[in-house]
Amino acid sequence: MTIKTIGIAGAGSMGSGIANLAATSGFHVIINDIKEEYLQKAIARMDKFMQKSIEKGKLTEAEKEEALNRITTSVEIEALQDADIVIEAIIEKMDAKKEIFSKLDQIMPEGVILATNTSSMSITEIASATKRPERVAGMHFFNPAQIMKLVEVVRGYETSDETVEELK
Repeated sequence: MTIKTIGIAGAGSMGSGIANLAATSGFHVIINDIKEEYLQKAIARMDKFMQKSIEKGKLTEAEKEEALNRITTSVEIEALQDADIVIEAIIEKMDAKKEIFSKLDQIMPEGVILATNTSSMSITEIASATKRPERVAGMHFFNPAQIMKLVEVVRGYETSDETVEELK
């Protein structure tokens, strides 16, 4: 599977950090959240972080602009349908996670991996809200995602070996 577009559900500090990392790594990014103001704050956080990276000589102005141009935002969850993988980074409440995974399961093409950034919740329980538990896994980025070179891949009881390998 070739991943070109990464969808991110949740534009808080972790969602925007993951989006920043993905965009500066050359991926197209679609960020979704429930309010436009959350999306605008995420873009502002990324812009500020990238500006600091420019000041430290780790990024050029042109690279910053290219990265920001690879990011689209939407309050409509259906915008994530064009993603090759979706990483959920919403509030740490099981009911909310299961609700969004159920919605994602309904709108995403078959075979798309649905990952959660949770560090403590049951992947198996989250996956139970879908009809594709073999394509659900944890993909826990450490904060700040743009700096920490560590991602924990966590499987649920039904997560396939193929899903784990693709996430790696």
